[in-house]
Amino acid sequence: MIRISQLKLKVGHTREELFEEIIHQAHGKRPVSWRIVRKSVDARKKPQLFYVYTIDAEFENEKKLLSAKKSKWTRSTVVKYRFPYNKKNGSGASSTEVSTIDRAVIVGMGPAGLFAALVLARAGFAPIVFERGDCVEKRSEIVEHFFESGELDEESNVQFGEGGAGTFSDGKLNTLVKDKFGRNHFVLKEFVKHGAPEEILYEAKPHIGTDILKDVVASIRKEIESLGGEVHFRTKVCDILCEKISGSVAERERAEAEKNLLMQDKQLTGLILEKEGVQAEYPCRNVIFAIGHSARDTFYMLHERELSMNPKAFAIGVRVEHLAHLINESQYGEGYPEEVPTASYKLTHQCKGTGRGIYSFCMCPGGYVVNSSSEKGRLCVNGMSYHDRAGHNSNTALITTVTPDDFPSDSPLAGLEFQRKYEELAYKIGNGKIPVQLFGDFLKNQMSTKLGNVTPSIKGKWQFANLHECLPDYVCASLEEGMRAFGHKIKGYDAEDTVFSGVETRTSSPLRMERNKQFESNIQGLFPCGEGAGYAGGITSAAMDGIKTAYSTAYNRLLLLIKSGKIGEVLSVDATCTSLKDLQESYDLDKKWNSICAWGPTAMLPVFQILGTDFKEKRIITKYADRSKHFDAFTRIDFIFDTATASIKVGKLAKSEGELVITGTKGYIYVPSPWWKMDYFEIRYEEIENNKRKIVQSIVFIAAAAIALIAI
Repeated sequence: MIRISQLKLKVGHTREELFEEIIHQAHGKRPVSWRIVRKSVDARKKPQLFYVYTIDAEFENEKKLLSAKKSKWTRSTVVKYRFPYNKKNGSGASSTEVSTIDRAVIVGMGPAGLFAALVLARAGFAPIVFERGDCVEKRSEIVEHFFESGELDEESNVQFGEGGAGTFSDGKLNTLVKDKFGRNHFVLKEFVKHGAPEEILYEAKPHIGTDILKDVVASIRKEIESLGGEVHFRTKVCDILCEKISGSVAERERAEAEKNLLMQDKQLTGLILEKEGVQAEYPCRNVIFAIGHSARDTFYMLHERELSMNPKAFAIGVRVEHLAHLINESQYGEGYPEEVPTASYKLTHQCKGTGRGIYSFCMCPGGYVVNSSSEKGRLCVNGMSYHDRAGHNSNTALITTVTPDDFPSDSPLAGLEFQRKYEELAYKIGNGKIPVQLFGDFLKNQMSTKLGNVTPSIKGKWQFANLHECLPDYVCASLEEGMRAFGHKIKGYDAEDTVFSGVETRTSSPLRMERNKQFESNIQGLFPCGEGAGYAGGITSAAMDGIKTAYSTAYNRLLLLIKSGKIGEVLSVDATCTSLKDLQESYDLDKKWNSICAWGPTAMLPVFQILGTDFKEKRIITKYADRSKHFDAFTRIDFIFDTATASIKVGKLAKSEGELVITGTKGYIYVPSPWWKMDYFEIRYEEIENNKRKIVQSIVFIAAAAIALIAI
């Protein structure tokens, strides 16, 4: 496969013309197959516009072609993501193998929770999803009723419900997250599989649109359920149940060995769920919290339960509306062809007056401003568009960053309270409706009384107000300076009849929940995930974080298979990690990790995770390459527990079979060399009557140590 870059054709061309251009570029050779990798608009010579393509094409005798084109063409390197646990190849698990308490639980069904559930379901783990809002079909009806009447359902709205806040947005799918493992493309392909248009796979700025995204989300949920997953709507997590973990000194030693700053002294044991006004306990030990950035009551609950979290910077401001035609002419030139997509833009400015940056965010070409409130007595706005982006106006958020220094206290929840303050003011000055003001009146610090050329395109009721009354002074000053600066970049941008609406506060989570390299919080079994946890910023990045987090919970669940008695009582854990290195010159030792530093944390992890840390005795045997430099060539450590034993062998100047063996009273687990890189283990039993070994299961297995060593 050959990658052809910078293939340029005029806007309005046909697919056949694109194919002919590929043949022309290949000196008359016809490709066996081809596909579009990327497509973008080149408007540098406006009004003459071009589409610029990147193409992957397969030819016969590709070596000769590459030689002829020299550096202009390259080999295509497409990374396909594969979830490490795969039911189809026999490495997955079955929901019948463990009790309900050990099944993976997901709280929240936004992009993070949705994709976590999808990959776990395909791997055979039959996840259980709890979503406080409604399914997307019913949710759509409730949201439309809110837009028309102003009657807010605090459990099912623009923020809460199947699909998350992204469902009632522009459905943008671009991400700045590095994706060397192919997760981003995996997410896009899944969207296409479930009904999204194929062009999202190659458009430079892909989007789905809320009208199509609703059907896509519902289709993914149906696949999850068809694979044994459960989805419970209108089910709210009110509290979590935990139990203390003993052996805190040993845990500190383990935390240090794992280079993990999160001290875990609690184990999650269950959830308190509320459905139809009735609360009940739900026992579970592994939960992904993908709750979104607006689940404020859940944030408070987790804070009370001492989940480790910190305040985080985010941004606030207003929505700005212009005529879509104005933006199109600015970006494409006068007389632009109708075939081009509704134009987008991205603007930034560093304000001299306030010292703060102001920038556009979540730009919605041909879209609408949406009342995205989720709490009574508070109001915030967002942007939304349909797939065709055919609305009369284009809008964007104009926002400036606020940091914990701007918050009223140093509490982890201080940013949340900051948001609430200005949302309450917006609700007050708009009498429960979206407050709207023209830019010219904003400059004069006075309420608008009539519209100009721009009529607000708003989902929800609105009324005129003075937005100075629901924004910090430094944000108002930044908006004034930023609009003037942007008027020099886009003609007419700072026109006096430009429509402002507010207040935009839900740009990202106001806090971050701490998690270790295994994506686990300071509470064992609780895995913060997605945008609400502070690890994503949009639909695609949240979905990618959901996939990564699901992987970690799957590993945890496999450990629980061991602890649940699958191989009986564990009597022994034996792990070996060795490597031969050319370290003959003594000076090399100053720059190299010794055996215990290089391999010790990896080898000890399965020991401590399976048997715990309350060993009674340890015996260490070491052969030094250089005692003065504390460089051990080989070390063996034996751990003696009350009813079990463990041993690790590590070496930098020694070699042995790098396998992991876990011995039980009913069977044993064997992980072949090199166990820290392999993606499966085998649970083996003996048929005593036939004196035969029986392999009953092959399960994907990647140790947490490997996760720490190989970034996922």
